Amino acid sequence: MSNAPMSFASIRIRLLCGDEIAMGQGKADLLEAILETGSISAAGRKLGMSYRKAWLMVDEMNRCFVHSVVEATKGGTRGGGARVTENGMEALARFRVVQAKAQAAIEEDVKAFRRLLAPQPK
Repeated sequence: MSNAPMSFASIRIRLLCGDEIAMGQGKADLLEAILETGSISAAGRKLGMSYRKAWLMVDEMNRCFVHSVVEATKGGTRGGGARVTENGMEALARFRVVQAKAQAAIEEDVKAFRRLLAPQPK
């Protein structure tokens, strides 16, 4: 999950490949969870999604990038697993930089906008 500081504004960035989302917040979080767990199914559980949804997201990412971002191994006596490839690590790191730069770019405008808001909705 993102280690970004709490903010009063959020930006949802989606980087597209044709009509498909190559990378967005959910996919970046999934890659991080795969890094932590070594498994697509465990990563999905950690993020509260089904294995099918996690697998479909991985499949979509792998189809969008020149080189796979996740490599999965089939189950056996020790079960299957997954690893984020070097390409996946680079894509994740670059996406997090894009997010941080976008957040920094709007910071002053968000502060000015917040001065117009009431402390709580009426």
